[in-house]
Amino acid sequence: MLEEVERWLSRRSWSAAERPIDRLLAAKHRTGTTVSVVLPALDEEGTVGDIVAAIRRELMTEAVPLVDELVVVDSGSTDRTAEVAARAGARVVHRDAILPRVPALPGKGEVLWRSLLVTSGDIVCFIDADLKDFDAGFVSGIVGPLLTDPDVAFVKAMYDRPFGETAGQGGRVTELVARPLLNLHWPQLAGMVQPLGGEYAARRSLLERLPFPVGYGVELALLVDALHTVGLDALAQVDVGVRKHRHQDGQALGRMAAAIYRTAQLRLSRGHLVRPELTQFERGEHGFVPRTYAVDTEERPPMREIEEYAVHRAA
Repeated sequence: MLEEVERWLSRRSWSAAERPIDRLLAAKHRTGTTVSVVLPALDEEGTVGDIVAAIRRELMTEAVPLVDELVVVDSGSTDRTAEVAARAGARVVHRDAILPRVPALPGKGEVLWRSLLVTSGDIVCFIDADLKDFDAGFVSGIVGPLLTDPDVAFVKAMYDRPFGETAGQGGRVTELVARPLLNLHWPQLAGMVQPLGGEYAARRSLLERLPFPVGYGVELALLVDALHTVGLDALAQVDVGVRKHRHQDGQALGRMAAAIYRTAQLRLSRGHLVRPELTQFERGEHGFVPRTYAVDTEERPPMREIEEYAVHRAA
């Protein structure tokens, strides 16, 4: 590991407990900083309500007004996600209702990009909607450094990721794809414990300057592009404990890995793959059947280049 990264680990890695709520509220009041929390959601009726309720109960009260707005962006759920989220107290916005002149593409990054148009906070905090046993400390933990340290611009959550009942075995794409890519090509990011984690917060002034891949590559892209935009010392990570969520099957992880590799390849060369597709195999009645999937290649431009965003911010 680079000496620079070792120094960064000692300066920019914290525990959520190091910044108690009263310190965060004092900093928020002193600076006038506002906080938006965004949950991208697709068919998460079983978990999204508990997450929304916990944030409202613990971080959006008269006594603890840490979060100013809580938005669930529904990317086309076929279950009761929108209804459950609204009943729990979130403002629910459908992906297709945001920036309708630009037809929506499927993918998590698309939803995160569009969320900048329907939120107003100086700090934007993203939380995945499939978390189980959710603790509101995820939000306060990663928002904390942004409220208390003006030199910090981007904060990732770090945590243990159990796989079923086995501790520390989650994050398979992280260990097999993302971590090797970062260590080899962006060694300054080798100290990031959970580079692909879906829980992170950043200053709006940074997010609006970054392009967003529409799919699974968004987390890697934002991390790499933030490094190049504001430098390593503006990045940080906070230990928030344990993250439990729904695990995807191996083939879904393969498609995720391909999208992440594609995202890295674009940033390394800004070139084009000869064949941006991934073929996987499933056993059928007469043997193995090939299934070919397109690898996410679309990216949305920095939000500050979108005319509607300028109007939204001026309003």
